[in-house]
Amino acid sequence: MAGRGWAARAPLRVLIALAIHTLGRIRVSRYKIAPHLAIHRTYVTHPIQTTPTVQVLERMFSLLDILAQHEEPVALKDISAQAGLHPSTTHRILNDLTLGRFVERPEAGTYRLGMRLLELGNLVKARLNVRDAALAPMRELHKLIQQPVNLSVRQGDEIVYVERAFSERSGMQVVRAIGGRAPLHLTSVGKLFLAADDPPKVRAYATRTGLAGQTRNSVTQLSKLEEELNQARASGIARDNEELELGVRCMASGIRDDHGRLVAGLSISAPADRLDERWLAKLTATTAAISAALGYQG
Repeated sequence: MAGRGWAARAPLRVLIALAIHTLGRIRVSRYKIAPHLAIHRTYVTHPIQTTPTVQVLERMFSLLDILAQHEEPVALKDISAQAGLHPSTTHRILNDLTLGRFVERPEAGTYRLGMRLLELGNLVKARLNVRDAALAPMRELHKLIQQPVNLSVRQGDEIVYVERAFSERSGMQVVRAIGGRAPLHLTSVGKLFLAADDPPKVRAYATRTGLAGQTRNSVTQLSKLEEELNQARASGIARDNEELELGVRCMASGIRDDHGRLVAGLSISAPADRLDERWLAKLTATTAAISAALGYQG
C-alpha cells in the first residue's frame, strides 16, 4: 500500500514508460492453449527500450506533463514555449488529444487535462490497490491447493487478468496470461460482475455481444445465463464449466471495496477432472480477507 502516493506524484511519462517496461519483460512461452490461457512455463526477456521511438509520442508526453503542472487552463503560446515546439505543432497534437478526451479546451486557445485521464487513473488506482491487497493471500491460497489462482477485473464487456499465483513445480496447470481478456458470460469472474448488474443491463449485454460461445458448453441463451446469475447472486459464487476452454473448469468469488462495490474476482482454474469442491471454502475465506483489507465490512 505504500506505493499509492508514488503513483500520484510520478510524472505521466514515467508511469507510461514503467508500464511499457514491465509488460515488456514478461513473455508467455510458446506453449499456448489460447490467447487468454497458457501452460505454466514463462521466461524473462531483456528489457525493452523505455524512451519513445516515435517523436510525436514523446512530444505528446511532454505536453501532458506541462498541463499537469498547472491547475488552471494554459494558453497555447505558453504551452508551446515551455515545450519548445512551434505553436502549429503544439496545436495539432493538442487537438488530437482533445478528440480522445485526454485534453480539454474550456475556451478557444486554452487547454487543460481531460476527464479521460481521471477515468483511466481511477481504473489504475483500483487495480493497483486490489492487487496489493490480493497478492499475498493469493499466494497463500495457491500453496494450499497447488493450483493457479487468478485475479481479474472488469473492463467493459470483458474481464482482464491482472495477477496470478502459480508454481512451475506443480506440474501440468492452466495459467491465465496477465493482460489476457475473455467475455464476461464465459468466465466465472465475469458472471460475478454480470450478477452484480440489474436485469436490464444483463439483457443489454446479451444484445451487444450476442452471447457468442467458444465451446459446446458455452452459455449462449439469455434464459440459461439469467438462471446462472441468479444462483451467483444467492451464493456469491460463480463457475465456468468448460465454457471458455474445453478441459478447464473454474470457480470464483468476488472482492469488494469499502463501499461494498464488486471491484475484482478471484478464481481457481484447474483441469476439469481436478477441480475440487473442498477448495471453495478456502477461496471464499481468501476473498473475504482481501475485501476486509480494502475496508469492506459486510
